Amino acid sequence: MTNNTSDWVARSLKSVWHPCTQMQHHETVPLIPVSHGRGAWLYDHDGRRYLDAISSWWVNLFGHANPRINAALRDQLDMLEHAMLAGFTHEPVIRLSERLSALTGGVLGHAFYASDGASAVEIALKMSFHAWRNAGRGEKQEFVCLQGSYHGETIGALAVTDVALFKDAYGPLLRATQTVMSPDARQARDGETAQDVARRAAADVQRLFEAKADKIAAIIIEPLVQCAAGMAMHDPLYLQLVRELCDKHAVHLIFDEIAVGCGRTGTFFACEQAGIWPDFVTLSKGISGGYLPLSLVLTRDEIYQAFYSADITRGFLHSHSYTGNPLACRAALATLDIFEEDGVLEANRGRAGKLAAAMAPLADHPRASNMRQRGMILAFDAVGVDKAFSRRFFANATRNELLLRPIGATVYLMPPYILDDEEIAGLAARTQAVFEQTLAEA
Repeated sequence: MTNNTSDWVARSLKSVWHPCTQMQHHETVPLIPVSHGRGAWLYDHDGRRYLDAISSWWVNLFGHANPRINAALRDQLDMLEHAMLAGFTHEPVIRLSERLSALTGGVLGHAFYASDGASAVEIALKMSFHAWRNAGRGEKQEFVCLQGSYHGETIGALAVTDVALFKDAYGPLLRATQTVMSPDARQARDGETAQDVARRAAADVQRLFEAKADKIAAIIIEPLVQCAAGMAMHDPLYLQLVRELCDKHAVHLIFDEIAVGCGRTGTFFACEQAGIWPDFVTLSKGISGGYLPLSLVLTRDEIYQAFYSADITRGFLHSHSYTGNPLACRAALATLDIFEEDGVLEANRGRAGKLAAAMAPLADHPRASNMRQRGMILAFDAVGVDKAFSRRFFANATRNELLLRPIGATVYLMPPYILDDEEIAGLAARTQAVFEQTLAEA
């Protein structure tokens, strides 16, 4: 049996159904079998390497095969790999829950665990609905999401997603959801600022709440950056205004920080930049450093207390087999250790500035618009491209030692927090070269 790239590709195409993929496209778009990873780089079986500039779907924070996370997992393997969390508990899940609550100043706590981000969104939606029912407000059953929002692809999460490509085929399965204007700063009219757009979008929420708040359980928002909407960025003022509206109209506020949390936007929680906390926050992706599936929901004590009763039907009976898995929690603890010990958020401010400077030449490119950045997320929109732009760009990027996968016409960088100056310069130069090459092919 051979052990080269072409053999692994053939075997994978015969046996694996790959996610978020029209499989027929792999007749022309390369499938890359990864052999191993080191730092910011992935390597295939023929020794070619690829700079993981999107952190393997936004999960990797401190590089592949990180020695400190590896060491923590090896230690945990010798103690406990898994135990059910119903009726039992263990040190990693306790310590992780305490540390995450402390990062919110104790405002949010009582972590409830799952594995993937969509499951965490499901949990937050169910908790909101059930908390209102337990409070005698069973009529509050509707949810509100933003235009262009994406919160996952399980049935509940998909109902609060507003991306037709993912949602339309499953419409008959989904609950109806109210959709409000996105605060995407790219919608600014002549003379408007990002804060002006935020105010217009918040006014749309206000109109809906004034008409229907008695029926609405919660609004769900990806704070600061709507990632799957093409890295749509908004001013923190929007979050402040919506928090005020939720308080006034008795609507829960859910922040989906699955992609934007864990330092991606410059603060550990994106909502910190607005100076407010939601009623629920969901975390996943980077919380385990990109090592193991882990997601969770933090909520306020008054919501936890709404379920606290001798009556089992008032309890939150949701469960997953691997809830609070010790290995995943230990990886998350190691991830938090790195944040604290290495001053990661401060270091990222310098790293983000260098990335912006390296990418600055593209800001004046006639086929690039809306160059924007929030922390370690940088994006721009390709102008006048066809629907195949993303696939062509991805293929060209791999030939230039890059893992970059545009969202439609939006090219974005979301690298791990370990790039050195040489890697930043190389990432910027190759991104620009791939952009020019892909435009020339159209």
